Amino acid sequence: MNQTFVSPPRTAIARCILWMSGALFSFTAMAVAARELSHDMGTFQMLVVRSGFGVVLVTLLLAKSGFAQLRFTHLKLHATRNLIHFCGQLGWFYAIGLIPLATVFAIEFTTPLWTAVFAAIFLRERLTTARVTAVVLGIAGILVILRPGLATVEPAALAMLVGALAFGLTHVVTKKLSSRDSALCILFWMSFMQFVMALGPALAHWSPLAAAQWPWVLVLGVTGVSAHFCMVKALGCADATVVVPLDFLRLPLVGLLGYFFYGETIDGWLILGAALILGGNATSLWRENRGA
Repeated sequence: MNQTFVSPPRTAIARCILWMSGALFSFTAMAVAARELSHDMGTFQMLVVRSGFGVVLVTLLLAKSGFAQLRFTHLKLHATRNLIHFCGQLGWFYAIGLIPLATVFAIEFTTPLWTAVFAAIFLRERLTTARVTAVVLGIAGILVILRPGLATVEPAALAMLVGALAFGLTHVVTKKLSSRDSALCILFWMSFMQFVMALGPALAHWSPLAAAQWPWVLVLGVTGVSAHFCMVKALGCADATVVVPLDFLRLPLVGLLGYFFYGETIDGWLILGAALILGGNATSLWRENRGA
């Protein structure tokens, strides 16, 4: 039976673009804030800042929409999810201060590929030809960027790769949780549990904040919530086939920002590797949309 693709209304596309613009701005601003703070602030302290803002902002949203959705029945699964996601966050914040921003984001874009693999293992989802192709292209892209044996592999790049794997596994656990708890419930426990996880190590190496750091602290805290909020709103306006290609603009955007503001170079290996990773994601998305 032939399936007819119905394009979303223009107003929905316009709203999607508007929300995605907010997400792109938030993700980019968060990366810059983390880079600026990394000179004087440790990774755990930055995680405390981001999670602390998250607890406050999500609590305010719960106060408006109702605390009844804050459930305590799946805390073990929440704890598992947040421990995995916490490891991913550690990798991201550690890498952001040591390697080019474009490299961090290129490796991070392998997350959907690892999600497909973990979903096949733990959720018994079908590993289609499109998904296998995307994973192969993603692995090839990582090898091109890191070039093990031909170039010195930066520990920060490996940390980001572990972070991407952790993010992929987090998505699988989130999918299981989302059928049981609301998005705000998941976000609250994420912020609260990760705040607790980071607090001890952060206090052990706490750096007093100078006046010049507070604007970046504010940017880090607010964009940590606004980035995901805008992404969720965009997905509510249009299908992933519209949202994800717009999200891919993060990579060239942050590459240009790193070039102009931090003097970071973008070599041919990074461009080729990123093209393979993004190509794998785009191929999988296109084939899935066609039902292949």
